[in-house]
Amino acid sequence: MRELNATVLENIEIAPMVYSLTFGLDEEIAIRPGQFCMIGVHGYSLKRPIAVCKTEGERVTVCFRVKGGGTRALAGNYRLKEKIPVLLPLGNGFSVPEEARRIAVVGGGVGIFPLISAIRAYTGTHEVYAYMGFRSKADICLEYEMRRAELILATDDGSAGFHGNAVQAFMKDVDGLQPDIVLSCGPLPMLRALKNSMRGRDIPVFVSLEERMGCGIGACLVCVCDREDGSRARVCRDGPVFDINEINF
Repeated sequence: MRELNATVLENIEIAPMVYSLTFGLDEEIAIRPGQFCMIGVHGYSLKRPIAVCKTEGERVTVCFRVKGGGTRALAGNYRLKEKIPVLLPLGNGFSVPEEARRIAVVGGGVGIFPLISAIRAYTGTHEVYAYMGFRSKADICLEYEMRRAELILATDDGSAGFHGNAVQAFMKDVDGLQPDIVLSCGPLPMLRALKNSMRGRDIPVFVSLEERMGCGIGACLVCVCDREDGSRARVCRDGPVFDINEINF
């Protein structure tokens, strides 16, 4: 984990209220798929947690949806070559066993972005099948990145691809596909549906949780979630990636 002053290289809107922010580091830092960073925002004391979407040498790209004042400031206040404080890499990322050859990734909404990092990491060495869900055709972004895998797009309104959500699209294919492992990220209702749908199948599923965070290092306990055994986990430090059967949604 390093706290760095990065340099903004690009900050653009890629879908309605969704931004792609690329910043440059002074050195290349190893970041695993599914890890995240905390990004400082002018006028706010707390950094914002955002999953890493892709890394290219010393360039790191994160993508986020504008939801509140902090992300609105992040989208609008940072310009080319401006310095931005970043803490990274944080959390535990996805880990695919060496014997797993066929990977399915199932994502919805902004949950597609950490999965793009997984697609980039495993395509070429594994068979990767991506099921990515959006509200509508207008919300689809970074399709060229997702097409590194065998891609099925899903939209809630049926305006593009499969009419329905990513879990429904995946479950239609799962028995024929027989993946060795499933990686997923998205809103809690989507992850809950995936857990229920995969119950009884002998296929490991790992999910990256999206939670509000304060510190990003496990000290403030803002991001705790419930485990099935009754204990609690810190999403920032114990996760954000968990075995889906470990978490009580």
